[in-house]
Amino acid sequence: MNSVNAILDWVIVPMSYPFMQRALAIALLVGTVCAVLSCYLVLRGWSLMGDAISHGVLPGIVVAAMVGIPLVVGAFAAGLSCAVLTGYLKENSRLKEDTVMGIVFSGMFALGIVLFARIETDLHLTHILFGNMLGVDTRDLIEMGVIAGVTLLIVLVKRRDFLLYCFDPSHARVVGLPARTLHYGLLVLLSLTIVAALKVVGIILAVAMLVAPGAIAYLLTDRFERMLVIATAAATGSCVAGTLVSYHIDGATGPCIVLIQAGIFILAFLFAPKRGMLALRGAALSY
Repeated sequence: MNSVNAILDWVIVPMSYPFMQRALAIALLVGTVCAVLSCYLVLRGWSLMGDAISHGVLPGIVVAAMVGIPLVVGAFAAGLSCAVLTGYLKENSRLKEDTVMGIVFSGMFALGIVLFARIETDLHLTHILFGNMLGVDTRDLIEMGVIAGVTLLIVLVKRRDFLLYCFDPSHARVVGLPARTLHYGLLVLLSLTIVAALKVVGIILAVAMLVAPGAIAYLLTDRFERMLVIATAAATGSCVAGTLVSYHIDGATGPCIVLIQAGIFILAFLFAPKRGMLALRGAALSY
């Protein structure tokens, strides 16, 4: 009985504070939308694209602070510009996509650092890079709710088209789907999702939220519908556990969430029934 009460206190006491309630709410919103989109990114092989856009939003955030517009607007504009520029350079040069992404996102990230060092602002670079989930207010929660809702609605409506495009872009063109529209539509959704994740885990760790849930689910199932469910469960569970753990150890919330997701991935990598390392080794030995 004492152990049950201790567990309940471990969960209930942090949730008695309004800032923890807001932190958990925004973490669940961002975790859900990141999980859904990560399934498409893993199938498409766009993990590095998420890294590129997450770093590319920094100059947009700094410029938005300079001119006095919402940071979300600047971050989205910069992230989308990074994605479009990457696509343009890839289509008009001999360079491969990963090379172009490395050049674009590192250049935009460096530009953001230079701009940040040259202006006077109330922004904290640490919060931008690693998130400040415990500092979110009601306005931030509403903004993220709108972004998450719009992104999830679009994915829900166009989920089959996005799935076919991510799985086989050539086949999508053959059957008459607007491949270019789907391509840039997915990039827009990716930019929106990264903007939503900034408050939770910041620029540096946003890519982890966009890759780990889909990677975990990909190891555990062969069906896309189940993949969505598993990714969402892993992401939201990590968000709840990471938020509570960060309170009790007095640690940064975003990194705690990402560490728990990394731990779940390691477990899936080792013990997944079909694709886990132990299962594959056992199958190899049986031959």
